[in-house]
Amino acid sequence: MSGVHQFVPMLHRHDAVGGHTRVLRDLLVADGFDSRIYVEVVDPETTAETRPYLEYEAEAEPGDVLVYQLATYSAMARWLVARPEPLVVNYHSITPPSFFAPWSNGIARLQVDGLGDLALLAARADLGIAVSHFDEEELRAAGCAETVVIPVANAPGPRPAGPEGPARRAGGRAGASWLSVGRLAPNKCHHVTIAALFVARATSDPEARLTLVGSPSEPHYASALRRYAASLGLVGAVDFVSGIDDDELSERYRSADVLVMLSGHEGFGVPLVEAMANGLPVVARAAGAVPEVVGDAGVLLEDCGPRAVASAVAGVLADADGRSRMVERGRRRVLGMELDRAGERWVAAVSRFAPGRGAAVPGATVPGATVPGATVPALRPPGAATH
Repeated sequence: MSGVHQFVPMLHRHDAVGGHTRVLRDLLVADGFDSRIYVEVVDPETTAETRPYLEYEAEAEPGDVLVYQLATYSAMARWLVARPEPLVVNYHSITPPSFFAPWSNGIARLQVDGLGDLALLAARADLGIAVSHFDEEELRAAGCAETVVIPVANAPGPRPAGPEGPARRAGGRAGASWLSVGRLAPNKCHHVTIAALFVARATSDPEARLTLVGSPSEPHYASALRRYAASLGLVGAVDFVSGIDDDELSERYRSADVLVMLSGHEGFGVPLVEAMANGLPVVARAAGAVPEVVGDAGVLLEDCGPRAVASAVAGVLADADGRSRMVERGRRRVLGMELDRAGERWVAAVSRFAPGRGAAVPGATVPGATVPGATVPALRPPGAATH
Protein backbone atom coordinates (compact mmCIF):
# COMPACT_ATOMS: atom_id res chain seq x y z
CA MET A 1 0.00 0.00 0.00
CA SER A 2 1.50 3.34 -1.05
CA GLY A 3 1.57 6.20 1.41
CA VAL A 4 2.65 9.71 2.30
CA HIS A 5 5.54 9.52 4.73
CA GLN A 6 7.18 12.33 6.66
CA PHE A 7 10.86 12.73 7.46
CA VAL A 8 12.05 14.99 10.28
CA PRO A 9 15.54 15.11 11.86
CA MET A 10 14.10 14.52 15.34
CA LEU A 11 10.46 14.38 16.44
CA HIS A 12 9.91 16.50 19.54
CA ARG A 13 6.64 16.45 21.43
CA HIS A 14 6.70 20.08 22.57
CA ASP A 15 7.80 22.15 19.59
CA ALA A 16 6.05 23.65 16.57
CA VAL A 17 7.62 21.37 13.94
CA GLY A 18 7.01 18.23 15.98
CA GLY A 19 3.39 19.13 16.70
CA HIS A 20 2.83 20.00 13.03
CA THR A 21 4.31 16.68 11.90
CA ARG A 22 2.20 14.60 14.28
CA VAL A 23 -1.02 16.40 13.38
CA LEU A 24 -0.36 15.88 9.67
CA ARG A 25 0.32 12.19 10.17
CA ASP A 26 -3.06 11.77 11.86
CA LEU A 27 -4.82 13.70 9.08
CA LEU A 28 -3.13 11.62 6.39
CA VAL A 29 -4.19 8.39 8.09
CA ALA A 30 -7.75 9.71 8.44
CA ASP A 31 -7.71 10.47 4.71
CA GLY A 32 -6.84 6.86 3.90
CA PHE A 33 -3.07 7.07 3.52
CA ASP A 34 -0.46 4.85 5.05
CA SER A 35 1.66 7.43 6.87
CA ARG A 36 4.79 6.95 8.97
CA ILE A 37 7.30 9.34 10.52
CA TYR A 38 10.99 8.65 9.93
CA VAL A 39 13.79 10.33 11.88
CA GLU A 40 17.55 10.60 11.91
CA VAL A 41 17.80 10.89 15.71
CA VAL A 42 15.32 9.24 18.05
CA ASP A 43 13.74 11.30 20.82
CA PRO A 44 12.99 8.99 23.81
CA GLU A 45 9.62 10.70 24.29
CA THR A 46 8.44 9.84 20.76
CA THR A 47 10.21 6.52 20.09
CA ALA A 48 6.91 4.68 19.64
CA GLU A 49 5.87 7.10 16.88
CA THR A 50 9.01 7.04 14.71
CA ARG A 51 11.35 4.78 12.73
CA PRO A 52 15.00 5.25 11.72
CA TYR A 53 14.96 6.79 8.25
CA LEU A 54 17.16 4.15 6.62
CA GLU A 55 14.48 1.55 7.35
CA TYR A 56 12.38 3.22 4.67
CA GLU A 57 14.58 1.65 1.99
CA ALA A 58 13.12 -1.76 2.85
CA GLU A 59 9.58 -0.43 3.37
CA ALA A 60 9.18 1.72 0.23
CA GLU A 61 6.15 1.07 -1.95
CA PRO A 62 5.41 2.19 -5.54
CA GLY A 63 3.42 5.42 -5.46
CA ASP A 64 4.82 6.70 -2.16
CA VAL A 65 5.18 10.45 -1.60
CA LEU A 66 7.93 11.70 0.72
CA VAL A 67 7.65 14.87 2.80
CA TYR A 68 10.62 16.49 4.52
CA GLN A 69 10.05 18.86 7.45
CA LEU A 70 12.97 21.27 7.00
CA ALA A 71 14.15 23.49 9.84
CA THR A 72 17.79 22.50 10.36
CA TYR A 73 20.59 20.37 8.93
CA SER A 74 20.19 16.61 8.66
CA ALA A 75 22.03 13.81 6.90
CA MET A 76 18.61 12.81 5.55
CA ALA A 77 18.60 15.72 3.09
CA ARG A 78 21.14 14.29 0.65
CA TRP A 79 19.59 10.86 1.03
CA LEU A 80 16.14 12.23 0.18
CA VAL A 81 17.44 14.14 -2.84
CA ALA A 82 18.67 10.84 -4.28
CA ARG A 83 15.36 9.02 -3.75
CA PRO A 84 13.11 8.45 -6.81
CA GLU A 85 9.78 9.22 -5.09
CA PRO A 86 7.99 12.58 -5.43
CA LEU A 87 9.41 14.94 -2.79
CA VAL A 88 7.59 17.72 -0.93
CA VAL A 89 9.59 20.08 1.27
CA ASN A 90 7.66 21.65 4.14
CA TYR A 91 9.84 24.62 5.09
CA HIS A 92 9.78 26.07 8.60
CA SER A 93 12.70 28.49 8.20
CA ILE A 94 16.35 28.08 9.16
CA THR A 95 17.67 30.48 11.77
CA PRO A 96 20.60 32.47 10.37
CA PRO A 97 23.89 31.09 11.74
CA SER A 98 24.93 34.56 12.91
CA PHE A 99 22.55 34.31 15.87
CA PHE A 100 24.28 31.18 17.19
CA ALA A 101 27.89 31.88 16.22
CA PRO A 102 28.81 33.80 19.43
CA TRP A 103 27.33 31.05 21.60
CA SER A 104 27.85 27.72 19.86
CA ASN A 105 30.11 27.14 16.91
CA GLY A 106 28.62 23.66 16.52
CA ILE A 107 25.05 24.89 16.17
CA ALA A 108 26.13 27.73 13.89
CA ARG A 109 27.83 25.23 11.60
CA LEU A 110 24.70 23.07 11.58
CA GLN A 111 22.67 26.09 10.46
CA VAL A 112 25.20 26.82 7.70
CA ASP A 113 24.83 23.21 6.56
CA GLY A 114 21.06 23.56 6.87
CA LEU A 115 21.12 26.40 4.37
CA GLY A 116 23.05 24.08 2.07
CA ASP A 117 20.30 21.48 2.54
CA LEU A 118 17.73 24.11 1.61
CA ALA A 119 19.47 24.76 -1.71
CA LEU A 120 19.71 21.02 -2.50
CA LEU A 121 16.14 20.21 -1.54
CA ALA A 122 14.52 23.27 -3.13
CA ALA A 123 16.03 22.41 -6.51
CA ARG A 124 14.87 18.79 -6.24
CA ALA A 125 11.43 19.28 -4.67
CA ASP A 126 8.25 18.75 -6.65
CA LEU A 127 6.54 21.17 -4.27
CA GLY A 128 7.65 23.51 -1.51
CA ILE A 129 5.19 24.26 1.28
CA ALA A 130 6.05 27.33 3.35
CA VAL A 131 4.39 28.26 6.63
CA SER A 132 4.56 31.98 5.75
CA HIS A 133 5.21 34.26 2.79
CA PHE A 134 8.51 35.13 4.47
CA ASP A 135 9.56 31.48 4.22
CA GLU A 136 8.11 31.16 0.74
CA GLU A 137 10.47 33.89 -0.48
CA GLU A 138 13.42 31.92 0.91
CA LEU A 139 12.20 28.75 -0.82
CA ARG A 140 11.88 30.52 -4.15
CA ALA A 141 15.28 32.18 -3.78
CA ALA A 142 16.77 28.73 -3.15
CA GLY A 143 15.35 27.48 -6.45
CA CYS A 144 12.01 25.87 -5.60
CA ALA A 145 9.90 26.02 -8.77
CA GLU A 146 6.47 25.49 -7.23
CA THR A 147 5.48 26.82 -3.82
CA VAL A 148 2.38 27.30 -1.72
CA VAL A 149 1.83 28.94 1.69
CA ILE A 150 -0.04 26.91 4.32
CA PRO A 151 0.27 27.83 8.02
CA VAL A 152 1.26 25.23 10.59
CA ALA A 153 -1.51 22.71 11.19
CA ASN A 154 -1.24 22.69 14.98
CA ALA A 155 -1.79 26.43 15.58
CA PRO A 156 -4.90 27.07 17.71
CA GLY A 157 -8.14 28.72 16.74
CA PRO A 158 -9.77 31.47 18.85
CA ARG A 159 -10.71 30.61 22.45
CA PRO A 160 -13.88 31.82 24.20
CA ALA A 161 -13.60 35.43 25.32
CA GLY A 162 -12.31 35.94 28.85
CA PRO A 163 -11.23 38.77 31.12
CA GLU A 164 -8.71 41.28 29.82
CA GLY A 165 -5.90 43.35 31.27
CA PRO A 166 -5.67 43.74 35.05
CA ALA A 167 -8.84 41.67 35.51
CA ARG A 168 -6.84 38.61 34.40
CA ARG A 169 -4.63 38.77 37.47
CA ALA A 170 -5.40 36.37 40.28
CA GLY A 171 -5.59 37.29 43.95
CA GLY A 172 -5.29 41.04 43.45
CA ARG A 173 -1.58 40.75 42.66
CA ALA A 174 0.07 44.07 41.87
CA GLY A 175 2.18 44.53 38.79
CA ALA A 176 1.68 43.39 35.21
CA SER A 177 2.40 39.83 34.15
CA TRP A 178 4.57 39.67 31.03
CA LEU A 179 4.75 36.40 29.11
CA SER A 180 7.28 35.26 26.51
CA VAL A 181 6.99 31.83 24.86
CA GLY A 182 9.69 30.17 22.80
CA ARG A 183 12.77 27.99 23.18
CA LEU A 184 15.70 29.62 24.92
CA ALA A 185 17.78 30.35 21.83
CA PRO A 186 19.74 33.45 20.81
CA ASN A 187 17.42 34.38 17.94
CA LYS A 188 14.52 34.64 20.40
CA CYS A 189 16.29 37.58 22.09
CA HIS A 190 14.89 36.88 25.55
CA HIS A 191 17.71 38.99 26.97
CA VAL A 192 16.12 42.07 25.42
CA THR A 193 12.81 41.20 27.09
CA ILE A 194 14.59 40.85 30.45
CA ALA A 195 16.27 44.22 29.95
CA ALA A 196 12.92 45.79 29.08
CA LEU A 197 11.39 44.35 32.25
CA PHE A 198 14.20 45.94 34.25
CA VAL A 199 13.39 49.33 32.70
CA ALA A 200 9.65 48.88 33.33
CA ARG A 201 10.22 48.06 37.01
CA ALA A 202 12.50 51.09 37.35
CA THR A 203 10.02 53.47 35.72
CA SER A 204 6.36 52.59 35.32
CA ASP A 205 5.62 49.25 37.04
CA PRO A 206 7.82 48.29 40.03
CA GLU A 207 6.00 44.96 40.53
CA ALA A 208 6.00 43.78 36.92
CA ARG A 209 6.99 40.14 36.39
CA LEU A 210 8.11 38.08 33.41
CA THR A 211 7.54 34.39 32.70
CA LEU A 212 9.73 32.77 30.05
CA VAL A 213 8.17 29.52 28.80
CA GLY A 214 10.50 27.39 26.72
CA SER A 215 13.14 24.70 26.84
CA PRO A 216 16.84 25.56 26.45
CA SER A 217 18.07 24.83 22.92
CA GLU A 218 21.49 26.47 23.44
CA PRO A 219 22.79 25.82 26.97
CA HIS A 220 25.28 28.72 27.12
CA TYR A 221 22.61 31.23 26.14
CA ALA A 222 20.07 29.73 28.54
CA SER A 223 22.56 29.93 31.42
CA ALA A 224 23.52 33.46 30.46
CA LEU A 225 19.87 34.52 30.65
CA ARG A 226 19.67 33.45 34.28
CA ARG A 227 22.92 35.22 35.12
CA TYR A 228 21.73 38.32 33.28
CA ALA A 229 18.46 38.41 35.22
CA ALA A 230 20.35 37.97 38.48
CA SER A 231 22.81 40.75 37.61
CA LEU A 232 19.86 43.11 37.14
CA GLY A 233 18.33 42.13 40.49
CA LEU A 234 15.45 40.26 38.83
CA VAL A 235 15.84 36.79 40.35
CA GLY A 236 12.40 36.94 41.93
CA ALA A 237 10.81 38.72 38.99
CA VAL A 238 11.74 36.39 36.11
CA ASP A 239 10.41 32.83 36.07
CA PHE A 240 11.87 30.18 33.76
CA VAL A 241 9.30 27.50 32.91
CA SER A 242 9.63 24.43 30.68
CA GLY A 243 8.07 21.01 30.16
CA ILE A 244 4.44 22.08 30.59
CA ASP A 245 1.52 20.54 28.72
CA ASP A 246 -0.94 22.30 26.42
CA ASP A 247 -3.48 22.96 29.17
CA GLU A 248 -0.85 24.55 31.40
CA LEU A 249 0.43 26.65 28.52
CA SER A 250 -3.08 27.84 27.72
CA GLU A 251 -3.52 28.86 31.35
CA ARG A 252 -0.28 30.86 31.17
CA TYR A 253 -1.68 32.79 28.22
CA ARG A 254 -4.99 33.41 29.90
CA SER A 255 -3.49 34.64 33.18
CA ALA A 256 -0.88 36.96 31.62
CA ASP A 257 -1.41 40.63 30.73
CA VAL A 258 0.77 40.86 27.61
CA LEU A 259 2.86 38.66 25.33
CA VAL A 260 6.27 40.18 24.63
CA MET A 261 8.02 38.48 21.70
CA LEU A 262 11.20 40.15 20.46
CA SER A 263 12.65 37.43 18.22
CA GLY A 264 15.17 38.58 15.67
CA HIS A 265 14.10 35.85 13.25
CA GLU A 266 10.76 34.03 12.98
CA GLY A 267 9.47 31.88 10.14
CA PHE A 268 5.92 31.92 11.55
CA GLY A 269 5.58 32.37 15.31
CA VAL A 270 3.02 30.00 16.82
CA PRO A 271 3.07 31.84 20.19
CA LEU A 272 1.71 34.92 18.42
CA VAL A 273 -1.30 32.95 17.23
CA GLU A 274 -1.70 31.30 20.62
CA ALA A 275 -1.71 34.70 22.30
CA MET A 276 -4.26 36.21 19.91
CA ALA A 277 -6.43 33.10 20.20
CA ASN A 278 -6.41 33.46 23.98
CA GLY A 279 -7.24 37.17 23.94
CA LEU A 280 -3.77 38.29 25.02
CA PRO A 281 -2.35 41.59 23.69
CA VAL A 282 0.90 41.29 21.73
CA VAL A 283 4.01 43.48 21.70
CA ALA A 284 6.47 42.06 19.16
CA ARG A 285 9.51 42.87 17.08
CA ALA A 286 8.72 43.53 13.42
CA ALA A 287 11.06 40.87 12.05
CA GLY A 288 10.71 37.88 9.76
CA ALA A 289 7.15 36.62 9.43
CA VAL A 290 5.91 38.39 12.57
CA PRO A 291 4.22 41.31 10.74
CA GLU A 292 2.43 38.80 8.47
CA VAL A 293 1.01 36.94 11.42
CA VAL A 294 0.17 39.87 13.72
CA GLY A 295 -0.85 42.55 11.22
CA ASP A 296 -2.80 45.28 13.02
CA ALA A 297 -3.62 43.03 15.98
CA GLY A 298 -0.59 43.99 18.06
CA VAL A 299 2.15 46.55 18.61
CA LEU A 300 5.02 45.94 16.18
CA LEU A 301 8.36 47.51 17.07
CA GLU A 302 11.29 48.36 14.88
CA ASP A 303 13.11 49.97 17.81
CA CYS A 304 13.54 47.15 20.32
CA GLY A 305 15.72 49.01 22.79
CA PRO A 306 14.66 48.18 26.37
CA ARG A 307 13.15 51.64 26.95
CA ALA A 308 11.12 51.45 23.73
CA VAL A 309 9.80 47.99 24.65
CA ALA A 310 8.95 49.00 28.22
CA SER A 311 7.15 52.09 26.93
CA ALA A 312 5.15 50.04 24.41
CA VAL A 313 4.07 47.54 27.07
CA ALA A 314 3.09 50.35 29.44
CA GLY A 315 1.03 51.96 26.69
CA VAL A 316 -0.86 48.74 25.98
CA LEU A 317 -1.60 48.12 29.65
CA ALA A 318 -2.69 51.71 30.35
CA ASP A 319 -5.19 51.97 27.49
CA ALA A 320 -8.13 49.71 28.36
CA ASP A 321 -10.20 50.63 25.30
CA GLY A 322 -7.23 50.28 22.95
CA ARG A 323 -6.35 46.93 24.50
CA SER A 324 -9.90 45.65 23.99
CA ARG A 325 -9.79 46.69 20.34
CA MET A 326 -6.43 44.97 19.93
CA VAL A 327 -7.73 41.75 21.47
CA GLU A 328 -10.77 41.77 19.19
CA ARG A 329 -8.60 42.36 16.12
CA GLY A 330 -6.45 39.44 17.23
CA ARG A 331 -9.41 37.10 17.47
CA ARG A 332 -10.62 38.18 14.02
CA ARG A 333 -7.14 37.72 12.61
CA VAL A 334 -6.90 34.16 13.88
CA LEU A 335 -10.31 33.42 12.36
CA GLY A 336 -9.18 34.92 9.05
CA MET A 337 -6.21 32.54 8.87
CA GLU A 338 -8.65 29.59 8.59
CA LEU A 339 -6.30 27.50 10.68
CA ASP A 340 -8.99 24.86 11.10
CA ARG A 341 -8.57 24.16 7.37
CA ALA A 342 -4.76 24.28 7.25
CA GLY A 343 -4.38 20.54 7.69
CA GLU A 344 -7.03 19.79 5.06
CA ARG A 345 -5.32 22.11 2.57
CA TRP A 346 -1.94 20.61 3.35
CA VAL A 347 -3.18 17.06 2.73
CA ALA A 348 -4.81 18.14 -0.55
CA ALA A 349 -1.62 19.88 -1.71
CA VAL A 350 0.54 16.83 -1.01
CA SER A 351 -1.85 14.09 -2.06
CA ARG A 352 -2.03 15.24 -5.67
CA PHE A 353 1.35 13.56 -6.11
CA ALA A 354 -0.14 10.23 -5.04
CA PRO A 355 -1.64 7.94 -7.73
CA GLY A 356 -5.33 8.49 -8.35
CA ARG A 357 -5.59 11.74 -6.39
CA GLY A 358 -6.91 15.04 -7.77
CA ALA A 359 -5.45 18.54 -8.01
CA ALA A 360 -4.29 20.33 -4.91
CA VAL A 361 -6.44 22.77 -3.03
CA PRO A 362 -4.77 26.22 -2.98
CA GLY A 363 -2.82 26.79 0.23
CA ALA A 364 -4.01 29.13 2.95
CA THR A 365 -2.11 32.36 3.21
CA VAL A 366 -1.23 34.49 6.18
CA PRO A 367 -2.41 38.06 5.65
CA GLY A 368 -0.08 40.99 6.11
CA ALA A 369 3.11 42.47 4.71
CA THR A 370 6.72 42.19 5.79
CA VAL A 371 8.19 45.10 7.72
CA PRO A 372 11.96 45.62 8.01
CA GLY A 373 13.56 44.23 11.16
CA ALA A 374 14.98 46.18 14.07
CA THR A 375 18.27 46.33 15.92
CA VAL A 376 18.30 44.86 19.45
CA PRO A 377 20.81 45.14 22.30
CA ALA A 378 23.53 42.49 22.47
CA LEU A 379 24.07 40.03 25.30
CA ARG A 380 27.68 39.04 25.88
CA PRO A 381 28.44 35.38 25.07
CA PRO A 382 30.89 33.33 27.15
CA GLY A 383 34.40 34.77 27.07
CA ALA A 384 33.37 38.09 25.53
CA ALA A 385 35.33 41.12 26.68
CA THR A 386 33.64 43.57 29.00
CA HIS A 387 33.93 47.33 28.70
